[in-house]
Amino acid sequence: MLCVSVLLVSCFHHRKLASSNKPKEDKTDKTAKTSTKKSNKFASIYKSKDVEFKYQMAEQYYAKKKYSNAQELFESLVPSLKGDARYEDMYYKIGYCYYYEKDYANAENIFKTFTEYFPSSSKSEECEYMRAYCFYRQSPKVELDQTPTNKAMNLMQAFINTHPTSPRSKDASDIMDKCREKLELKEYKSAELYYNLGHYKASAIAFGTVSENFPDSKRADEYKLEVIKAYFKYADESIEDKQVERFQKVLSECSDFLERFTDSKLTNEVKQYKNQTTNILNKIKNEQAKKTSQQ
Repeated sequence: MLCVSVLLVSCFHHRKLASSNKPKEDKTDKTAKTSTKKSNKFASIYKSKDVEFKYQMAEQYYAKKKYSNAQELFESLVPSLKGDARYEDMYYKIGYCYYYEKDYANAENIFKTFTEYFPSSSKSEECEYMRAYCFYRQSPKVELDQTPTNKAMNLMQAFINTHPTSPRSKDASDIMDKCREKLELKEYKSAELYYNLGHYKASAIAFGTVSENFPDSKRADEYKLEVIKAYFKYADESIEDKQVERFQKVLSECSDFLERFTDSKLTNEVKQYKNQTTNILNKIKNEQAKKTSQQ
């Protein structure tokens, strides 16, 4: 009996050792196998010729927020479901699949096409808004080309004009304000760069353009002051024969500022530039008068 017990313990111990010595499956390999199984499953669904089955699976993927899979299945069903009662809703969901995958260029195109295909749809207004919003989401950094930003603004304005009572009009207006701020900042940075590079005339013109393009900006008086500063530097560094004309331009800009921005906190600084410029012009005129009398 003792021998049998020893033999059983020995066999169990041997099995434990064998189990512990068995090479463990790599987690990466396990993940890869799982992924392969999933991709194989999706491939079989995608290749299926059962339209109803594919549609139901596409709906399931969409509900589970697996938008890439849903989009592929929905798009494969477009030829089969054209004219079907579900076609409109499916097309709508394709747009959102692209949107949620952050493919805003394709999402914009789908939302645009939706409004063309289904102009009487209850979802048409939403898709108009989403098309404009997709351009807003494509709006790049301030330093880059702002074509998407301008398109977003134009489409949001068109949306407000077409749907003035829509609850989305307030959001459209807010987005337009954000786009405008970005365009304003871009122009400001360009003007500032000219100044920093010592291109003072170009900077003055650029700041003047910012001031004119955004007259309702909270910083409109700051832009006008930058115009004065840039013209002052331009005049100060000019050759003597050009200084009178160019300092007179500074005075003109100062007068314009004081007329337009009567309540500005920058008024005193502008007055300092005006006084300084007036003194310089008087000094130049006095020197010119001396030279004339000496001749």
